[in-house]
Amino acid sequence: MRTHHKTALALTAVLLAAAAPAVAQASPAAEHGAAPSACRPANHTAKITEAPASAGHHHYRVTLTAPRGYDPCALAGSPADVRFSDRGSRTPVTAGRYGDQGTAVTFGPGRPVHFDIQVPGDARQVSADEVSFTLRTPDGLIPGTSFAEGTLKVAPGTLVGPLEQGA
Repeated sequence: MRTHHKTALALTAVLLAAAAPAVAQASPAAEHGAAPSACRPANHTAKITEAPASAGHHHYRVTLTAPRGYDPCALAGSPADVRFSDRGSRTPVTAGRYGDQGTAVTFGPGRPVHFDIQVPGDARQVSADEVSFTLRTPDGLIPGTSFAEGTLKVAPGTLVGPLEQGA
């Protein structure tokens, strides 16, 4: 009897371990593997940098990178629920979206992606040092909130562009 009980416990442990990576996937992976998805907020970093201005607008680039050890995943459109904070306090500015929201990009180790924050130059701007956002896949939202740090100014009428390949 003991042999059967030990065999059953070992088989259960193997089956549970095999199922665990599937639960950790936050979005459909562009390339399937055993590692967790780079799209999960805990599995990537994001940084805000100033980008070249355009007629009447200031621009900032938010670049997402993922370290080795995570599987690539598909992202699409502009991030959702974009919020700006300054020294821990949320600003009153909210962001709309612009651009093609249906094009998918592959994100993962060695494949950074970025999105643009477009701020009207003629509006009253407020300082911010952090952006929080929710990433989107072609099929929906990824659970959890991602954060990017860097210096920027935002104003009413701020828009966020879709994710694009590259840093």
